[in-house]
Amino acid sequence: MTDSRQTHFGFQTVDEDQKAGMVHQVFSSVASRYDVMNDLMSVGIHRIWKTALMDWLAPRNGQHLLDVAGGTGDVAFRFLDRAPQGRVTVCDMTESMLVEGRKRAEAAAKADRLSWVTGDAMALPFADNSFDRYTISFGIRNVTRIPDALSEAYRVLRPGGRLMVLEFSQIPVPAMQWAYDRYSFNVIPAMGQAVTGDRDSYQYLVESIRRFPDQETFAQMIRDASFDRVQWRNLSMGIAALHSGWKL
Repeated sequence: MTDSRQTHFGFQTVDEDQKAGMVHQVFSSVASRYDVMNDLMSVGIHRIWKTALMDWLAPRNGQHLLDVAGGTGDVAFRFLDRAPQGRVTVCDMTESMLVEGRKRAEAAAKADRLSWVTGDAMALPFADNSFDRYTISFGIRNVTRIPDALSEAYRVLRPGGRLMVLEFSQIPVPAMQWAYDRYSFNVIPAMGQAVTGDRDSYQYLVESIRRFPDQETFAQMIRDASFDRVQWRNLSMGIAALHSGWKL
């Protein structure tokens, strides 16, 4: 059990004021290869999961989405494809990730509906009641204090606004979780080394998945942040999960 001044960075215990910099270093290292990283981590299935996120979110024209830890724009572009008259603000703590997002062809085509902001999920640089929807995909587990990030999500959402979190999770069948762990720890870092030359970042990312709370524990954290109608759905048998909550 860590005290209030310490947290985890993968399987390491570190001071809270160190973690943000360490996470920043990981994502700065992999920014130009982030899409490759997601393909490796999920065997390409992350694209299907993001489609499931959009299906449940059901974007509508006129809505303003805040996509946190969404530097490469993947979720933002999908949202605008479904709500051409919507708007998206992409917020990421790593400037190099935002640079990669701006480079994508979709960014130029949608530039009038997109904003790119450097910011911390635990202290968002936005006014209260500013957004209709908040998404964070594969980013919440990297936050130093998850309850603070959820509280910030609640603060910046308008009444009637919705939170949606896509994150790696826990498989409820122990034997399948054991097999997935063997794959994760033995294959993914080696693949990361072979494809990108960066084993350590992939090792951290695998460890961070195992440290993230299970589906119901995380759902309770969302409720504790004052969200209502909290629900979750497993994706690919629980390898990932979608969590939804409303500010009512």
